[in-house]
Amino acid sequence: MYARSTTFHANPGSVDEGISFVRDQVLPTLTGTDGCIGLSMICDRESGRCITTSAWSTQDAMDRTEQTVQPLRQRGTEIFGGQPTVDRWEIAVVHRHAAAGDGASVRCTWLSVDAEGLDHAIQTYRMTTLPVLEAMDGFCSASLMVNRDTGRAVSSATFANREAMVGSRQAADALRTRTAADISATVTDINEFELALAHLHVPEMA
Repeated sequence: MYARSTTFHANPGSVDEGISFVRDQVLPTLTGTDGCIGLSMICDRESGRCITTSAWSTQDAMDRTEQTVQPLRQRGTEIFGGQPTVDRWEIAVVHRHAAAGDGASVRCTWLSVDAEGLDHAIQTYRMTTLPVLEAMDGFCSASLMVNRDTGRAVSSATFANREAMVGSRQAADALRTRTAADISATVTDINEFELALAHLHVPEMA
Protein backbone atom coordinates (compact mmCIF):
# COMPACT_ATOMS: atom_id res chain seq x y z
CA MET A 1 0.00 0.00 0.00
CA TYR A 2 1.07 3.56 -0.65
CA ALA A 3 0.65 7.07 0.73
CA ARG A 4 1.01 10.65 -0.38
CA SER A 5 1.80 13.33 2.19
CA THR A 6 1.27 17.04 1.56
CA THR A 7 3.00 19.40 3.98
CA PHE A 8 2.18 23.08 4.43
CA HIS A 9 4.12 25.47 6.63
CA ALA A 10 1.15 27.69 7.39
CA ASN A 11 0.46 30.85 9.27
CA PRO A 12 -0.57 29.41 12.68
CA GLY A 13 -3.71 31.53 12.50
CA SER A 14 -4.88 29.65 9.40
CA VAL A 15 -4.65 26.14 10.89
CA ASP A 16 -8.31 25.85 11.91
CA GLU A 17 -9.49 27.02 8.49
CA GLY A 18 -7.11 24.53 6.92
CA ILE A 19 -8.45 21.66 9.02
CA SER A 20 -12.00 22.57 8.00
CA PHE A 21 -10.97 22.65 4.33
CA VAL A 22 -9.34 19.23 4.50
CA ARG A 23 -12.26 17.74 6.44
CA ASP A 24 -15.04 19.22 4.29
CA GLN A 25 -13.48 19.15 0.81
CA VAL A 26 -10.31 17.08 0.54
CA LEU A 27 -11.51 14.11 2.60
CA PRO A 28 -14.79 13.47 0.72
CA THR A 29 -13.16 14.07 -2.67
CA LEU A 30 -10.34 11.60 -2.12
CA THR A 31 -12.23 8.94 -0.18
CA GLY A 32 -14.79 8.89 -3.00
CA THR A 33 -12.00 8.00 -5.43
CA ASP A 34 -11.28 4.40 -6.42
CA GLY A 35 -8.33 2.99 -4.50
CA CYS A 36 -8.29 5.49 -1.64
CA ILE A 37 -8.29 3.88 1.80
CA GLY A 38 -8.43 6.95 3.95
CA LEU A 39 -6.85 10.19 5.04
CA SER A 40 -5.28 11.70 8.14
CA MET A 41 -4.13 15.18 9.10
CA ILE A 42 -1.68 16.25 11.79
CA CYS A 43 -0.94 19.83 12.84
CA ASP A 44 1.58 21.69 14.93
CA ARG A 45 -0.33 24.82 15.90
CA GLU A 46 2.74 26.59 17.22
CA SER A 47 4.80 26.36 14.03
CA GLY A 48 1.91 26.04 11.58
CA ARG A 49 3.29 22.81 10.12
CA CYS A 50 0.38 20.71 8.81
CA ILE A 51 0.65 17.34 7.06
CA THR A 52 -2.23 15.64 5.26
CA THR A 53 -1.64 12.02 4.25
CA SER A 54 -3.86 9.97 1.96
CA ALA A 55 -3.47 6.18 1.73
CA TRP A 56 -3.95 4.11 -1.44
CA SER A 57 -4.34 0.44 -2.27
CA THR A 58 -1.87 0.65 -5.17
CA GLN A 59 0.66 3.09 -6.53
CA ASP A 60 -1.31 3.31 -9.79
CA ALA A 61 -4.44 4.37 -7.90
CA MET A 62 -2.45 7.09 -6.15
CA ASP A 63 -0.80 8.28 -9.36
CA ARG A 64 -4.12 8.50 -11.21
CA THR A 65 -5.35 11.19 -8.80
CA GLU A 66 -2.58 13.72 -9.49
CA GLN A 67 -4.86 15.85 -11.68
CA THR A 68 -7.70 15.55 -9.17
CA VAL A 69 -5.63 16.89 -6.30
CA GLN A 70 -4.10 19.84 -8.18
CA PRO A 71 -7.04 22.24 -7.59
CA LEU A 72 -7.27 21.06 -3.97
CA ARG A 73 -3.57 21.73 -3.52
CA GLN A 74 -3.98 25.17 -5.04
CA ARG A 75 -6.84 25.98 -2.68
CA GLY A 76 -4.74 24.71 0.21
CA THR A 77 -1.97 27.07 -0.87
CA GLU A 78 -4.40 29.98 -0.68
CA ILE A 79 -5.60 29.00 2.80
CA PHE A 80 -2.31 28.00 4.40
CA GLY A 81 -0.01 30.31 2.44
CA GLY A 82 3.04 29.05 0.56
CA GLN A 83 3.58 26.10 -1.72
CA PRO A 84 3.33 22.60 -0.22
CA THR A 85 5.92 19.85 -0.17
CA VAL A 86 4.62 16.52 -1.52
CA ASP A 87 6.14 13.17 -0.53
CA ARG A 88 5.21 9.72 -1.81
CA TRP A 89 5.70 6.62 0.32
CA GLU A 90 5.31 2.89 0.51
CA ILE A 91 3.44 1.94 3.69
CA ALA A 92 5.69 -0.67 5.29
CA VAL A 93 4.25 -1.15 8.80
CA VAL A 94 0.95 -0.28 10.50
CA HIS A 95 0.14 -1.42 14.02
CA ARG A 96 -2.85 -0.44 16.15
CA HIS A 97 -2.83 -1.09 19.87
CA ALA A 98 -5.78 1.10 20.89
CA ALA A 99 -8.17 3.53 19.24
CA ALA A 100 -7.05 7.17 19.04
CA GLY A 101 -9.84 9.50 20.15
CA ASP A 102 -10.19 13.24 20.55
CA GLY A 103 -7.06 14.89 21.89
CA ALA A 104 -4.66 12.30 20.43
CA SER A 105 -1.11 13.41 19.60
CA VAL A 106 1.49 12.13 17.16
CA ARG A 107 5.29 12.14 17.19
CA CYS A 108 6.90 11.81 13.76
CA THR A 109 10.53 10.93 13.18
CA TRP A 110 12.10 11.27 9.73
CA LEU A 111 15.18 9.21 8.92
CA SER A 112 17.64 8.72 6.12
CA VAL A 113 18.71 5.12 5.52
CA ASP A 114 20.87 3.49 2.90
CA ALA A 115 18.27 2.34 0.36
CA GLU A 116 19.80 -1.15 0.35
CA GLY A 117 19.24 -1.36 4.09
CA LEU A 118 15.54 -0.50 4.09
CA ASP A 119 14.33 -4.10 4.40
CA HIS A 120 16.51 -4.52 7.48
CA ALA A 121 15.17 -1.24 8.87
CA ILE A 122 11.57 -2.37 8.34
CA GLN A 123 12.22 -5.70 10.05
CA THR A 124 13.96 -3.97 12.97
CA TYR A 125 11.00 -1.62 13.35
CA ARG A 126 8.60 -4.58 13.50
CA MET A 127 10.62 -6.75 15.84
CA THR A 128 12.33 -4.19 18.10
CA THR A 129 10.65 -0.79 17.93
CA LEU A 130 6.98 -1.80 18.12
CA PRO A 131 7.28 -3.81 21.37
CA VAL A 132 8.96 -0.87 23.10
CA LEU A 133 6.32 1.56 21.84
CA GLU A 134 3.53 -0.74 23.02
CA ALA A 135 4.90 -0.60 26.56
CA MET A 136 4.66 3.20 26.69
CA ASP A 137 1.73 4.66 28.62
CA GLY A 138 -1.00 5.96 26.35
CA PHE A 139 0.39 4.39 23.17
CA CYS A 140 -2.29 3.93 20.48
CA SER A 141 -0.66 3.09 17.16
CA ALA A 142 2.43 3.33 15.00
CA SER A 143 3.36 3.30 11.35
CA LEU A 144 6.46 3.28 9.18
CA MET A 145 6.52 4.62 5.63
CA VAL A 146 9.51 4.42 3.31
CA ASN A 147 10.71 5.69 -0.04
CA ARG A 148 12.87 2.99 -1.59
CA ASP A 149 14.29 5.34 -4.22
CA THR A 150 15.67 7.91 -1.77
CA GLY A 151 16.16 5.84 1.39
CA ARG A 152 13.94 8.23 3.36
CA ALA A 153 11.59 6.90 6.03
CA VAL A 154 9.15 8.35 8.52
CA SER A 155 7.88 6.73 11.71
CA SER A 156 4.69 7.99 13.37
CA ALA A 157 3.68 7.06 16.93
CA THR A 158 0.22 8.09 18.15
CA PHE A 159 -0.63 8.60 21.82
CA ALA A 160 -3.97 9.02 23.53
CA ASN A 161 -3.23 12.60 24.55
CA ARG A 162 -0.46 15.18 24.64
CA GLU A 163 0.40 14.35 28.24
CA ALA A 164 1.15 10.75 27.31
CA MET A 165 3.24 11.84 24.34
CA VAL A 166 5.24 14.28 26.46
CA GLY A 167 5.68 11.62 29.14
CA SER A 168 7.17 9.23 26.56
CA ARG A 169 9.87 11.61 25.34
CA GLN A 170 12.75 10.23 27.38
CA ALA A 171 12.00 6.62 26.46
CA ALA A 172 11.42 7.62 22.83
CA ASP A 173 14.76 9.43 22.70
CA ALA A 174 16.58 6.33 23.95
CA LEU A 175 14.69 4.08 21.51
CA ARG A 176 15.39 6.41 18.60
CA THR A 177 19.12 6.54 19.34
CA ARG A 178 19.37 2.77 19.68
CA THR A 179 17.31 2.04 16.55
CA ALA A 180 19.17 4.56 14.40
CA ALA A 181 22.45 2.91 15.40
CA ASP A 182 21.07 -0.58 14.70
CA ILE A 183 19.96 0.30 11.16
CA SER A 184 22.75 2.81 10.36
CA ALA A 185 20.20 5.61 9.91
CA THR A 186 20.44 9.35 10.37
CA VAL A 187 17.57 11.08 12.14
CA THR A 188 16.80 14.16 10.02
CA ASP A 189 13.76 15.61 11.78
CA ILE A 190 11.44 15.11 14.77
CA ASN A 191 8.11 16.89 15.30
CA GLU A 192 5.12 16.50 17.60
CA PHE A 193 1.62 17.15 16.34
CA GLU A 194 -2.05 17.23 17.19
CA LEU A 195 -4.01 14.50 15.41
CA ALA A 196 -6.59 16.70 13.68
CA LEU A 197 -8.25 14.12 11.41
CA ALA A 198 -8.03 10.34 11.68
CA HIS A 199 -9.78 8.57 8.82
CA LEU A 200 -7.14 6.10 7.67
CA HIS A 201 -8.38 2.56 7.08
CA VAL A 202 -5.10 0.84 6.33
CA PRO A 203 -5.20 -2.75 7.61
CA GLU A 204 -2.80 -4.08 10.22
CA MET A 205 0.66 -4.56 8.67
CA ALA A 206 2.90 -5.51 11.58
